[in-house]
Amino acid sequence: MARKQKKTQTSKDPSRKLITAIAPKSPISEQYRTIRTNIQYSAIDEEIRVIMVTSSGPGEGKSTTAANLAVTFAQLGKKVLLVDADLRKPTVHHTFGEDNRFGFTTVLTKQKTLEKTVVETEEQDLYVLTSGPVPPNPAELLSSKSMQQFIEDAKAQFDYVILDTPPLLAVADPQILANQCDGSILVVYSEKTEIDQAKKAKELLENAHSKLLGVVLNHKEIKNNDYYYYYGVK
Repeated sequence: MARKQKKTQTSKDPSRKLITAIAPKSPISEQYRTIRTNIQYSAIDEEIRVIMVTSSGPGEGKSTTAANLAVTFAQLGKKVLLVDADLRKPTVHHTFGEDNRFGFTTVLTKQKTLEKTVVETEEQDLYVLTSGPVPPNPAELLSSKSMQQFIEDAKAQFDYVILDTPPLLAVADPQILANQCDGSILVVYSEKTEIDQAKKAKELLENAHSKLLGVVLNHKEIKNNDYYYYYGVK
């Protein structure tokens, strides 16, 4: 059984990132729903349930995108698990105001079961699995048989599993996870992400035999409007 989320002071600060939860009718939230719809349509011939969200470099919005995308799937009444698979610089526990004593690494090392480690959030049907203690060997842990078993267990318990992973050009972790997922989403930051970096990230996903579901253009300013939009393209 999932643990109940404990409300803490920190949960209020990062919650502004979860625009889909606090302002579901906003233009930004509508764009996240567009991304969700695009993912669903990409699954006509095969099931897309385990989705990896990554970027070429740090600070491009992958974690915010993963969290908001998880919310939009949960708003469909689907049981969703958001996994912090960034074992080097985790952020999900900050976003949801959770401690990080137990989590993904705890499950992979078989110290706790998935059922006893996931956290039930305030958003209906949305559960999170924080990273857990940072391990000395992230790549080895993610390429282990325990990871394969984790995917099977998670798919048996949830409709969708969304993994927030490290940047592709920083470490090998996303490439290790890529072919274990049904598809991947690449987040790029408007006027920040270099074209060569984005191309290299795409090549790494292709080399890992990952199905690229689309690219999310993040932080593109709309003229004469106070909002930024996030949009997925195939």
